[in-house]
Amino acid sequence: MAASESDSADSGGAFTLLLRRATTTLTIAGVPDPQRDARRLLAFVLGVSVDRLVLAMDGHPSNEVAGKFLEVIERRIARQPVSQIVGEREFYGRAFRVTSDVLDPRPDTETLIDCALERPFQRVLDLGTGSGCILLTLLAEKTGTSGVGVDISEAALDVARGNAESLGLEDVSEFRQSDWFSNVSGTYDLIVSNPPYITEDEMDALEPEVREWEPFEALSPGGDGLSAYRVIAREAAGFLKQGGRLIVEIGFEQALPVSAIFEKAGFRDIVVRRDLNGHDRVVSCRVI
Repeated sequence: MAASESDSADSGGAFTLLLRRATTTLTIAGVPDPQRDARRLLAFVLGVSVDRLVLAMDGHPSNEVAGKFLEVIERRIARQPVSQIVGEREFYGRAFRVTSDVLDPRPDTETLIDCALERPFQRVLDLGTGSGCILLTLLAEKTGTSGVGVDISEAALDVARGNAESLGLEDVSEFRQSDWFSNVSGTYDLIVSNPPYITEDEMDALEPEVREWEPFEALSPGGDGLSAYRVIAREAAGFLKQGGRLIVEIGFEQALPVSAIFEKAGFRDIVVRRDLNGHDRVVSCRVI
């Protein structure tokens, strides 16, 4: 250790030095926003929130803390998402457990939540529920509602059930295995979905955090990326009450083809919503 580093450590800056080295290591590895990730991971290791990290950085890190921090930094160098390392991701103001079996909830998807909350609903169906973040957020935001989340992955459903329990929503939500509508019954005021929509050609261009660590089947259906919308458009009307709404997330270049698919299937009042970055992100429509 250089003399300046030793002085820093002796003056109570050992944690700062540890954080600086981790940031440099992540930078060299090409990790985006390395300083933010290093702080988040150190907070995780210390068992505190990021906004209390400075208060926790007192004295010298124990060998156990330093070793665990090195371990999680190595995982981040391998481009494992921070959310998977720490085990959760915030979505619409709530913490959701995430694993490699589900998509990482993203801010763009909150556009779908905002759209859904604009009108009343009682009963919701979430297709391809993953972590359950869409369904559970809607139920948490609208008291007196209930819903069903379906997914083809039983591992994803286990994550969703755990999130329902941690949020106190297990009594108003149900999760079942289903290949889209194959195991769905009843009718709903609202059907929502963030289906796989990335085209086969786009997969190689994704960041490694997504391409290598999130479930392929939840990202891309292959081909032109539109096959899930075709299934939903073909079958959703049979599960919607009169006047019920269908709201789906889309890729930013898919507004026109997805709108055309729904219009051809008989849906009306088709509206495209943009996310905070100004990209087309959600298509909503109504069954007559």
